[in-house]
Amino acid sequence: MAFLPDMTMFFTEKCEGLSVLHPDGSIDRLFGTSGSALEATDLFCVGQSGMNGVTLDPDFANNRFIYVFMSSNLSTNPRTNRVIRLVVANDNKAVSDRVDIVTDIAFKDQPNAWGEAGSHSGGRLRFGPDGYLYITTGDNHNGTLPQDPARLGGKILRVDRDGVAAPDNAFPAGGDIRIFAYGLRNPQGITFKPGSGRAMIAEHGPNHSDEVTALTNGGNGGWDPKPDPGVVCADDYCGYISNKASGELTPMTDDTKFPDAMKPLWILQDSQGMGPATFITGAQWKTWDGALLIGVMAEMKVHALNLNANDELIGTTPMALPAVRYRSLVQGPDGNLYVATDEGQILKVTPQ
Repeated sequence: MAFLPDMTMFFTEKCEGLSVLHPDGSIDRLFGTSGSALEATDLFCVGQSGMNGVTLDPDFANNRFIYVFMSSNLSTNPRTNRVIRLVVANDNKAVSDRVDIVTDIAFKDQPNAWGEAGSHSGGRLRFGPDGYLYITTGDNHNGTLPQDPARLGGKILRVDRDGVAAPDNAFPAGGDIRIFAYGLRNPQGITFKPGSGRAMIAEHGPNHSDEVTALTNGGNGGWDPKPDPGVVCADDYCGYISNKASGELTPMTDDTKFPDAMKPLWILQDSQGMGPATFITGAQWKTWDGALLIGVMAEMKVHALNLNANDELIGTTPMALPAVRYRSLVQGPDGNLYVATDEGQILKVTPQ
């Protein structure tokens, strides 16, 4: 979801595309399957992939740019995920001028022993306070992808509105210059701390250790699911078992192998599918003013995390919300929290 100041809401549906909910309650389909104002004939949905993230340009009032993350069959063998820029009409009822600004994000084109095609694409888009677009990408159940500096999977990318790398990205040696952080599994949430502007991600773990991590430019998340020498894993992916001769579960953050890996600030030990993340602000939220909200899909909960000035966790509280699979959390211009669920709903949450 992405909002204009007048509460116009743009939202995506994985297998349909981009739509807009107008303040009068009417809906127009903008970009996607047949019946949209602009058809995306290359859009397909499979597994966890389709049309996922959406965000508005910080200068939307002047350029009217909107961006979506979607799986595309314009490239084949393998297909890819793409970030696409569109121009929204003045009445918000149509889009035009498609430009594919990132075309080579890794996509899991075939099923393997660990899951179906379309798994672990990441797919969240957010502009940071620095004016750059941050893009989350997943590991595709591919053992070598997260630590591979040349491929765009298991990464956070940071680019400008044309898809050009931010000039100060501290990308890994020999790597793609669009990479801001790497060594990640399946980051499905990214948000920015009020005040400092520091990027925070929520990362979907395997059968253990969902993680919330404060990012550093050039940081390694420490996820390395390829088998160590002498270890055998189906399809060379040890993400759910062990990549070590010792038999220890593959750690989400392997700080033995990568001593300088970014340390998570919160770990949900019993992995439940951590997904969306957003900071929520405003006096109406009282002790939760400035809290980091994390949605957990299988657990069907939203947690409010209180952090100190050093990005250390002070405490966490589950919010009293319905038991649904939380897919997106966005604070609207009205100060309320809007929640998209896998049950096909968008909920409005008002503080009591």
